[in-house]
Amino acid sequence: MTAPHKPVSHTHESDHVCWGGGREHVQHHRLEVSNLGVNYREVVALDGINFATECGRSLALVGPNGGGKSTLLKTLAGLLKPDTGMVRWRGQPLIQSSHEIAYLPQRSDVDWKFPITVRGLVEMGRYPNLGWWKSYRQHDAEIVERALAAMRLQALQHRQISALSGGQQQRAFIARALAQEAHVLLLDEPFTGLDGPAQENLEMLFKDLAGEGRLLIASHHDLSTVGRIFDEVLLLNRQPFAFGAVKEVFTSECVARAYGRTS
Repeated sequence: MTAPHKPVSHTHESDHVCWGGGREHVQHHRLEVSNLGVNYREVVALDGINFATECGRSLALVGPNGGGKSTLLKTLAGLLKPDTGMVRWRGQPLIQSSHEIAYLPQRSDVDWKFPITVRGLVEMGRYPNLGWWKSYRQHDAEIVERALAAMRLQALQHRQISALSGGQQQRAFIARALAQEAHVLLLDEPFTGLDGPAQENLEMLFKDLAGEGRLLIASHHDLSTVGRIFDEVLLLNRQPFAFGAVKEVFTSECVARAYGRTS
């Protein structure tokens, strides 16, 4: 796999301190979730979610189907409004930095028949940075090129997204997030449906992206690979059951509690 890309430097370096492979950060950007609750009418989807993590890490959301993993990702992405609690990024309400958050839905939720090329999809990542009145510039084209190169998609950039394999589709969406210059990547079941080689490539990519200083949060259902892929884990079933370093809290006891199993 090619080495992670080196994003274009910015005039206001403090706005993007996460960028640059191996860079030491004076202070890591921090995501804080406090007493988060989400309801679907009369149904409680999430209740009392509390955790904090920071850039340079990968966090697995683990729990049974219907346990709130996708709901939490959509809330962090700003697609759902919480009924209680607060999400802060870099000490401010998340809504003030939503352009730094990229959401990658489950592949089954994507309309792969939509007529767009790989390059067109990646270019969409620049829209949050352009705003209403800014035009697409050479600077934007350069960032798109870097994102395509980082995901090894140059040869596929003019292909329709429907013609890609599962692993290539995931790389295309991650390339869009890189073009957005997102600090936080929220991925809903990114490993589902991938064959062995594609899964191994995505695992390596996770490590590269976290190593560059990004924060990755992904829902994940394969318990056997959590420790191999992620640094941290949040076990939840509508409410949190454990959060912390995988080596410390991803125990059989905590997993059984989250899944409602009894000994």
